[in-house]
Amino acid sequence: MKRLLILLIFLFIAVLKGDCFELIMPTERKNVTTNDYAFFYGKAKSAEDLTINGHSIYVAPNGAFAHTVKLQEGENRIMIKTLYGLLLYKFYKTIPEKLDIPTEDFQNAKAYVNKDNTPLRSTPVDAGLNRISHLFGGTHLIVNGSKGPFYRVVLSKDKEAWIAKKDVTLTDEGFYPADFINMNSERFKNAMIQTISFSKKLPYTIEDCEKEIIFRVYNPELSDESIYNLNIPKPAKYAYTVTLDEGQYTFKVRKLPENLKETTVVIDAGHGGSEKGAVGCLGDEEKNINLKIASLVADYLKRQDLNVIMTREIDADVSLEDRVKIAKENDADIFVSIHLNSIGDVPMDVHKKRGTSVFYFNNSSKKLAESIERHVTHQAGTRDDGVQTASFAVIRPTEYNAVLVEAAYMTNPMDTMLYTNDKWIQKASKGISEGILQYLKK
Repeated sequence: MKRLLILLIFLFIAVLKGDCFELIMPTERKNVTTNDYAFFYGKAKSAEDLTINGHSIYVAPNGAFAHTVKLQEGENRIMIKTLYGLLLYKFYKTIPEKLDIPTEDFQNAKAYVNKDNTPLRSTPVDAGLNRISHLFGGTHLIVNGSKGPFYRVVLSKDKEAWIAKKDVTLTDEGFYPADFINMNSERFKNAMIQTISFSKKLPYTIEDCEKEIIFRVYNPELSDESIYNLNIPKPAKYAYTVTLDEGQYTFKVRKLPENLKETTVVIDAGHGGSEKGAVGCLGDEEKNINLKIASLVADYLKRQDLNVIMTREIDADVSLEDRVKIAKENDADIFVSIHLNSIGDVPMDVHKKRGTSVFYFNNSSKKLAESIERHVTHQAGTRDDGVQTASFAVIRPTEYNAVLVEAAYMTNPMDTMLYTNDKWIQKASKGISEGILQYLKK
């Protein structure tokens, strides 16, 4: 009888464990954060009657659930309760100190850029959409102020910019202006090229306007108004490059191919290897779903006679730098990075954060982003989460049109019903593919 009772107790515990919810996030029971909200998501059974701090939580048919709790300054106790027990989580919210760093002015000083592809920014912030060009190593600069980790760069009497202190070296070298050598322009069937040469490497900016791209080269040591404007008309679908060789800048604006057989598309399956990406309510890893979608997109486009290259075809580590390198070395026309989204520090109603969004950085890629967004939401039936700008490393290059697709939210219970379904993955892949093709053919 005693043995039977023990056996029944073990069976009862096993049933409880089988029915108990599984929390994917947060991973720790005690947390210190500056976020405004604590985000909880995972999987459960509807019969568990799940509540968080007394709020009844919706559980999707596949078991996925998500909920956020607004945090107050100091300690917050959050109770998760089911029919089978409860768990207590503690969040200690701290308020980050806001430092109002003043700008320090000083007399003009000379500096050199340390390496190629150094961001020149419109504001002293190391993030966001404030990049106005990428300078070459050895570029001569004049700086006359600082703010935190940035120097203020003098471009002309009415134009200044900012550059990270770590990216330049100050020098005691005397001031002397660069000599203008020559300027030339050439028009080809599919490209317009403008060259300009100086005796020194100078800073420049790029302005992508409605009908043209304006490249401006500055020679601040010559005068406060020494600006060389190079205006290059742009076609409807275009990409552009800036190169420097022996003091000669070459600004090239090219038209994307009209023939699909001459078009190269790079499909980038986000994350991979040790980089799992987001983890969904059901414990799914983003990297695996990204690869499924990307592989189907590549197959679809190959059948349309496009030259298609994938940044990874297996579960492998590929750095952001290598993904960009693959696109540049293969003279890509289109670059599409495929991801699934997640929710960060968000308000209470996380269920509104769902659907497909497409991001771009350069104006040249906006129409491609709009075409993909339109076709994915139509084909896959996802909510239109919008076309947006973002400064992701893989979509910043101007040599090709580049977008990043967030096909659905892994942290939204209803979206988990989609991306875990193979038929939806096929529809999303077809939507991305048709969005690319429609953009190229239009």
